[in-house]
Amino acid sequence: MERKKLLIDMDHVMADITSQYIKWYKEATGVEVKRKDLLGKPEDLAFPRPQLIRDFIHRPGFFRNAKLMPGSQEVIRELNQVFDLSIVSAAMEFPQSLTEKYEWLSEHFPFIGWQQIIFCGSKKNISGDIMIDDHFRNLGHFSGKKLLFTATHNIYTDIEGYTRVNDWEEVRSLLMRDFSFQYANN
Repeated sequence: MERKKLLIDMDHVMADITSQYIKWYKEATGVEVKRKDLLGKPEDLAFPRPQLIRDFIHRPGFFRNAKLMPGSQEVIRELNQVFDLSIVSAAMEFPQSLTEKYEWLSEHFPFIGWQQIIFCGSKKNISGDIMIDDHFRNLGHFSGKKLLFTATHNIYTDIEGYTRVNDWEEVRSLLMRDFSFQYANN
């Protein structure tokens, strides 16, 4: 049986970029922004000084030191065993992030080989069977199954045509169930 191609985004899906914004913003301004105050707002515009957020993503260490999304390591390890899995990140927008994201993946996901990592400028030319991402701009053109990973900026967005997943346990349940069903019927 040919394995389905599963594509997984990094920021806000594997890496907790929202917590990184909150932490760096507090260090820069002394102001602690609460996660609940970010709900439904664009990532950069959710903070009182939006330019700082835009600056952070260009500074060394921002991507390299992000925390893991809870459950991501365990679930991705399982999915890697049953899917043709690739990590896809639109990293070219922030060129300094290339090395940091690669090092972060190597540290936290050592079972993901370099051949499974796709750093690109746009995900429009990326194809597969399933994509997990937090941004509609990356999923909108995708012709496979679209899994919208809940993040502060998309939490209130209408999701017709997408399957929303709120955490890695939901991803595991959905994809492993689908895999088991497909495997049993082949």
